[in-house]
Amino acid sequence: MVNIGNSWDELLADEFKKEYYQNLRKFLAQEYRTKVIYPDMNDIFNALKTTSFEDTKCVILGQDPYHGPGQAHGYAFSVNKGVPLPPSLRNIFIELYREDPDFRTWVDGKKKGQVGVLSGDLRPWAERGALLLNTCLTVRAGQAGSHRGRGWEVLTDHIISLLGQREKPCVFILWGNPAKAKKSLIDGRRHLILEGVHPSPLSAHRGFFGGGYFVKANDFLKANGEEPIDWRLE
Repeated sequence: MVNIGNSWDELLADEFKKEYYQNLRKFLAQEYRTKVIYPDMNDIFNALKTTSFEDTKCVILGQDPYHGPGQAHGYAFSVNKGVPLPPSLRNIFIELYREDPDFRTWVDGKKKGQVGVLSGDLRPWAERGALLLNTCLTVRAGQAGSHRGRGWEVLTDHIISLLGQREKPCVFILWGNPAKAKKSLIDGRRHLILEGVHPSPLSAHRGFFGGGYFVKANDFLKANGEEPIDWRLE
């Protein structure tokens, strides 16, 4: 049984007992024994361990983990400290630098405006209420999408639905068509849904930049009596 260590344990207890998840566990046991799989087995549920159900203010939805050595550590778009920034994360930082004065001032003061040399470890965001959730939580080394359709999406759809129907308002940031497809799981009358193209270099210049996602998210949180998220990476 998975032990997340917070409110997700109770909320997901029935899901972990279901046949689809038991089949997923068997599949993963074989994969981790015979292949190189990311992230490390102990890091799979890091996003949920760090950001509890009740503390989630904003969901940033990714697809599957990075599939290169040393990158993935259980948080969407985030990489371990010391790992070069993946292009999508670099574009996220560029957009954040352009739209958020506090982040820009911090970068200018700490890194002389050099977004590219920032750490890609986004755990400070997770600790402040940003659930960095991938729709698929594992992947084979060098094989993007290799664990899709094995059951992860059933579990993460349930997680999105729980938050999407929660009474307490939340922000959902959906970049790219796979993320936008989850919109139907979210009550848009209660929560803020921010959509955009994926920050990948292949698509970022077709509408990702200029989306104002981070400022809009914090404006919504403040309007609903919530503390805004500090996007700096202290």
